[in-house]
Amino acid sequence: MLLRSRYPFAILAGLVLAASLPKIGIAGFAWIAPGLILAAAHGKVGGDAFRIGYVAGLAQHLASLYWLLLIPVTGYPILGWVALSAFLALYPAFWVWLLAGKTGAGSWVQRTTWSFAGAAIWVALEMLQAHLFSGFPWNLFGSSQYQLLPLIQIASVTGIYGVSFIVVWTSLSLLSAALAILRQPTNRQAWLGEIILPLAVLVGVFMFGFARLREQSPDSPTLRVALIQPSIPQKWIWASGEDSSWFSRVLELTKQALTNETDLVLWPEAAIPRRIRYHEDTLNAVTGIAKSNRVWMIIGSDDTEPRAGSLNPKDEDDFNCSFLVSPDGTLVSRYCKRNLVIFGEYIPLVRWLPFVKWFTPISSGFTPGDKVVPFELSDLQVKTAPLICFEDMFPHLAREYVEDDTDFLVNLTNDGWFGESSEQWQHAAGAVFRAVENGLPLARCCNNGITCWVDSRGRIREIFRDKNGSVYGPGFMTARIPVLAPGEQRPRTFYNKHGDWFGWMCAALAIVIVLMRVRKKPLPV
Repeated sequence: MLLRSRYPFAILAGLVLAASLPKIGIAGFAWIAPGLILAAAHGKVGGDAFRIGYVAGLAQHLASLYWLLLIPVTGYPILGWVALSAFLALYPAFWVWLLAGKTGAGSWVQRTTWSFAGAAIWVALEMLQAHLFSGFPWNLFGSSQYQLLPLIQIASVTGIYGVSFIVVWTSLSLLSAALAILRQPTNRQAWLGEIILPLAVLVGVFMFGFARLREQSPDSPTLRVALIQPSIPQKWIWASGEDSSWFSRVLELTKQALTNETDLVLWPEAAIPRRIRYHEDTLNAVTGIAKSNRVWMIIGSDDTEPRAGSLNPKDEDDFNCSFLVSPDGTLVSRYCKRNLVIFGEYIPLVRWLPFVKWFTPISSGFTPGDKVVPFELSDLQVKTAPLICFEDMFPHLAREYVEDDTDFLVNLTNDGWFGESSEQWQHAAGAVFRAVENGLPLARCCNNGITCWVDSRGRIREIFRDKNGSVYGPGFMTARIPVLAPGEQRPRTFYNKHGDWFGWMCAALAIVIVLMRVRKKPLPV
């Protein structure tokens, strides 16, 4: 019975989609996976179509998010893995429910409109995923193409959503072409009309991409940046007795990195075991390095403040922060992470639903920051903006950090929660698009990978690898990151100026289609 059902085909389609994402990263699979999911639901409508889409989505997310099982905690990490995958599977299920009944049907205009609308609805659901419940824009479909540089340049106009749109549109058009061949096996040209329009757009996108990649930028000054990757196991970070040993590793790696001339040192998120503003020995260790080497530092450290408006002096707010340390040992600026990880840094509704603690390794949470804080290296006339943890996965958030005179973005993150897995590669693939969208470099300093820097066109210029060739081990790398000349302003990309205009247009179209479906009116496909 099961083998005669559509579910095995749906599972296969979901796994093909998962394999298109890093770490497996067979980018070509992304161009067929959405079509395969709808092929599994061909001829089905209503609840049958929804269930097929749900099975495909569940298979995809269980496979691509397996690294949630690697969180080194006692308890039930499997609950979080299943719960998150089960929730995310609702998006492809809803997508299939809307589209399955019209697969390959009607005139050429209707079929072309159907494939176009299918891509728009996919993007609308990605927009919802990026914003709902504080957002989880992980593995947005366009990130599967992060190494296809000519294609991803369109993100400078549409954001990553434009890449998702093109891939899904092409995939659905290929499905229509396959069905056309089955309908008219003797007509050798039957398939051509189904793909001509997305193919023409794809050619135009590649021409635009090649033109951007060929643009010659003037010789720019560079900033010498040392990125420290300590590779501290998460169980050490949670074990207070290990504080001194792993902090010593951070300090030793920094001293080794500073044997070369360096302007700026980056430490990852959670690199400091104690709150730097409240622990004298930690503060002295950090400021001592800055002063003795006359170097700027950007470091990750938790911080605490009395709770605003509370009458109880014991009430405090905890923040996940990055600090800018000047060459004279002063804590110049502090940025508090604004977008917290649900179930990782805060527990929603825990006061009313205490059982949700079963889904998370934390017992309490952080307070989100409320503003962007640029870090200015005054004597070097360099301005950067810090992003913490998975904040570099949010297109709409990252563009808020970019000003005309911002030289580059910095991401400090700790992905050591997830061992040596595909999570680090998925994170890096998504982050590449923030550089393309905003037209400026991005430096990523990570606990156990992927420490690298990305240029303004999305090329990953350098990736740290240890002496064994692993991206996960301890060590450091030194990069020369191009910066603006004094007084120069960077040309803003269309996306940086106008934001998610493309995504919201797709969302508007999706709302119209949903309303027509709910009112039982014929869809415009």
